Amino acid sequence: MTNEIPDADTSVPADATASAPVTEKLALAWTHTARFLTTASQLVHLPATELPEIAFVGRSNAGKSTAINTLAQQKRLAFASKTPGRTQHINLFELGPKDAADALLADLPGYGYAAVNKSAKQRWQKVMADYLAIRRSLSGVVLMVDSRLGLTDLDKQLLEFVAARVATGEIRLLVLLTKSDKLNRKEADAILRDTTDYLAGLSTEHSDVAVTLFSALKKSGVGDVALALREWVQSHRSSGEVPDAVLAAAPPVEPQD
Repeated sequence: MTNEIPDADTSVPADATASAPVTEKLALAWTHTARFLTTASQLVHLPATELPEIAFVGRSNAGKSTAINTLAQQKRLAFASKTPGRTQHINLFELGPKDAADALLADLPGYGYAAVNKSAKQRWQKVMADYLAIRRSLSGVVLMVDSRLGLTDLDKQLLEFVAARVATGEIRLLVLLTKSDKLNRKEADAILRDTTDYLAGLSTEHSDVAVTLFSALKKSGVGDVALALREWVQSHRSSGEVPDAVLAAAPPVEPQD
């Protein structure tokens, strides 16, 4: 289960048009609908949209592409470069019915890989900082953190980029402690506690901040994350930020094994 950070607003308005509450199975069926939309190397090339956008970010080798593919129950939706740090584009994916997408997923380039040249690092640091600070449709950030390392200085710098928008509740934040299958129970409890304590500093009465252990290999945390993202989108819609006609309930789709 996800660890909610103290003082965060964790209430999720009910979906007035759904015939039943969102279950883990329905949430996974929804994430399974993810399909490629477009790719862009600059913010100006991203399409303007009224759909809520959820960005996946993290250090190179934190398991970002693997996590996205696991959530979508698709093997090659998000491509992991054989050379960490090589991918330098923002990739957008649609979620929901093909004729009425209800959300977008943004896969941002990994950061922190030493072999990437300095000019490329600086350029992508600015693109990512601008995206996180000003992208109007951004409604949620999922930060991938290798559970064996915990929050690094670069992860904390990224959190600083979104801190103001998280504090007001404009965007929601979920930290995934990836590769948790590599930890024993004591280590897992310790990193979960340490990360929760750090994130408490970002929490306000308006924010929605959470952290959870995640393992693509063991499939642990996958259902919880899918459910959290689905609830983000429904909450976004019920708050009036997205036209009602846009957010149709995704049809039941059996996830792949």
